[in-house]
Amino acid sequence: MSKHGRILVAMSGGIDSTVTAMMLHEQGYEVIGITMKTWDYATSGGSSKETGCCSLDSINDAREVSVQMGFNHFIIDIRDEFGDYVIDNFVDEYMAGRTPNPCVLCNTHIKWSALLKRADAMDCEYIATGHYALVNELNGRKYITKAKDLHKDQSYVLWGLSQECLQRSKYPLGPYTKPEVRQMAYDWGYESLSKKSESYEICFVPDNDYRSFLKRRVEGLEEQVKGGLFVDRNGEILGKHEGYPFYTIGQRKGLGMAFGKPMYVTEIQPATNTVVLGEVDELLRNGMLVGGINSMKYDHIPDGIETTTQIRYNHPGSLAKLYNEKDKIQVEFMSNVRGVAPGQSAVFYEGDDILGGGLIHSALN
Repeated sequence: MSKHGRILVAMSGGIDSTVTAMMLHEQGYEVIGITMKTWDYATSGGSSKETGCCSLDSINDAREVSVQMGFNHFIIDIRDEFGDYVIDNFVDEYMAGRTPNPCVLCNTHIKWSALLKRADAMDCEYIATGHYALVNELNGRKYITKAKDLHKDQSYVLWGLSQECLQRSKYPLGPYTKPEVRQMAYDWGYESLSKKSESYEICFVPDNDYRSFLKRRVEGLEEQVKGGLFVDRNGEILGKHEGYPFYTIGQRKGLGMAFGKPMYVTEIQPATNTVVLGEVDELLRNGMLVGGINSMKYDHIPDGIETTTQIRYNHPGSLAKLYNEKDKIQVEFMSNVRGVAPGQSAVFYEGDDILGGGLIHSALN
């Protein structure tokens, strides 16, 4: 009988999830490792070698560690569910002129749901992942707090988790830095694992070329959208572009034209296949509307509360006030913010704690 009970650990084959499983095993949990097959690179039409968390090598790495540590490991196939929801949403968002974050969607609607379902089937009380984040509790509610290692902190991608998920989730790496995690792997005798590189690509776009992915997924896309216009904020024509789905708010490189000065994508208009360009100051916005709200620390987000609001993964956060507006939150920045992109996640922090988050619906001038 294990000391702490049975726990289901999501194992990608990478260093973080592997060390997570090792730590919990050492602490006395009965660990069951699980690797989720979320996509099939052959069906995506890519030409590069299969890489990342769903590759055969990664699956084998996870299984090998499980065998060596003496706990069970299972592989589950969730490709159909993943593809229908995450990949279709990814394509639909770009076709609507927005910039999606599929990792947030996958965490919120696919991976944790799959983990909890299997945890129940295997009589596991808890689930665990290798995310760098902490879980705290206030008045019976669980909420995510930033990890010790702010360079690796992944709290931003976890804003959508429900109370059901949070009540049963553990993130053992939250109190540690990445160098400390690498040292643990080395000390346990996994020298090659301690030096294993990390992938920051979208798992189903392993060549990191989302434009080619869209062309493969949407039949006749290039013909549908070619010949659209670049215009300035006054509607003056600046040139032609390859099609509005191939551009994102804030983009400067890859526009395919020289303008004599740095120009950025400031707006995307799908209905007319128009991409608006402007100088850097034209990216500044004083607010935004955020929908699909998940309140985490409190049962609702207090009206008028001051927060640090993060609008993309590597954004440092900006001071803002939040106001409830029907089913959305109106965010008023205290200083103008650059590059607010509809479709991206907005996460609201009170100190290091996540109040909640949502999807950016529109920018406000």
